[in-house]
Amino acid sequence: MKFEKSRTGGNNLRVISVIPYTKTRNSMVFAKRQIEYLARYGVINKTFLLTSRSSLLKLHKEFKRLRREIRSFQPDIVHAHFGTVTAFISVMASDVPVIITFRGSDLNRSGGVNFLKWISGHLLSQISALKAGRIICVSEELKKILWWKKGDAVVLPTGVDTSLFVPEDRNKARLKLGWEPDERIVLFNAGNNSVNKRLDLAESSVRLAGAIIGKISLKILDGNTDPDEVPIYMNAADCLLLTSDKEGSPTVIQEALACNLPVISVPAGDVKERLSGVVPSIMVEREPHEISKALVEILNAPQRSNGREFIDTLSLENITIEIVKIYNTVLESQK
Repeated sequence: MKFEKSRTGGNNLRVISVIPYTKTRNSMVFAKRQIEYLARYGVINKTFLLTSRSSLLKLHKEFKRLRREIRSFQPDIVHAHFGTVTAFISVMASDVPVIITFRGSDLNRSGGVNFLKWISGHLLSQISALKAGRIICVSEELKKILWWKKGDAVVLPTGVDTSLFVPEDRNKARLKLGWEPDERIVLFNAGNNSVNKRLDLAESSVRLAGAIIGKISLKILDGNTDPDEVPIYMNAADCLLLTSDKEGSPTVIQEALACNLPVISVPAGDVKERLSGVVPSIMVEREPHEISKALVEILNAPQRSNGREFIDTLSLENITIEIVKIYNTVLESQK
């Protein structure tokens, strides 16, 4: 489904999208892409980057700045694309309905995060949910963590840009990156929290598999990887490995499916649902010997998966349409 030239699908809805700002290149890129697609669909959008989430003085200033933006822009909806402080500032500053999208670490406790920092953020997420006009959770697992208003929560995974993430010949992709054509390559997304992503488990599993079949290269995507180059990495690798302790609906899985990249994953978020019917792809227990066996199986006979056959409902086009439906439903309920 394409609507690049549409300017009417969003019925000229006016939306302020609030997202947390960080200096890393790929932080919240999925939310930024979603906002771009909402604009294509006809939503008149203004993005508000929340520049601080820790300093009370700066937060007070951000609260007043958001209030000014709301008065000036006069939105129909404020959409907080993350929980914790982002959602709390949004619901407290807004006098129009607020939609909150919970994405994972705003409700889950992530490894490597100080307990007091996590519990304060978790409480802010739960309090914000009370004042939300509608809640979006990217997985059923996240919805179950909500303390209240589960009936107002919709499960809607993060969308993938299927015009950017497309299958490409593996050797051509490797040539762009300077990788050897016969190298065994496993892709791993460490993001901004390698502790929660369990880089240690990925590295030990790759070492075990390498002892059986020979050298394996673990290519790591971190917070500074150029988001627009990720499809090249996807097409150049032999498989994607996910070993996270906690996830919401990991976008990297949808992106791998769109590129027909085989996936090896432990149970986390909605990954099991996403990989249903996808071959070759393997769900394994969070244990290095089990993961290494799966790596050996995939890398011994490398081939592309049929993942793109299962991605249509998760395209940004379709997710955008569902979000606009949520906007309209909330506004109708206000009449």
